[in-house]
Amino acid sequence: MNTFQAITKAQEMGFDLIEVSPNSNPPVCKIGNFGQFQYNLSKKQKTNKPKKVEVKGIRLSLTIGKHDLEVKRNQAKKFLAQKDKVRIELILRGREKQYIEKAKGVINEFLSEIQDQVVIEQNVAYMAGRLSMIIKSK
Repeated sequence: MNTFQAITKAQEMGFDLIEVSPNSNPPVCKIGNFGQFQYNLSKKQKTNKPKKVEVKGIRLSLTIGKHDLEVKRNQAKKFLAQKDKVRIELILRGREKQYIEKAKGVINEFLSEIQDQVVIEQNVAYMAGRLSMIIKSK
């Protein structure tokens, strides 16, 4: 039917004429409530958005105990299960700054159990008394 007839029919029914597919030949339209159509369209767009990947932080220390290291490892596993990236950070204070190799050993011990489940996105980097690395799940 032509456009004028469709508009008058929609007005008689108390609805709007909504253009669904303007690029097709002839254009496809439907009769309905335009506000509801816009609401449903915006709702679909919100559900189709991919989840933003966050970078969660795990902070270790040079003198961390085995149990505390296990707790932090479980916390990292939880973050990785949610598909978030994890920044492992170890801050060296004062005289601890001379034990960089020991600090790298603590980070390697942290990674030892979860190494087969993760991909290292950024290797261990030392910058201004801070060792950090970023990992993500496979």
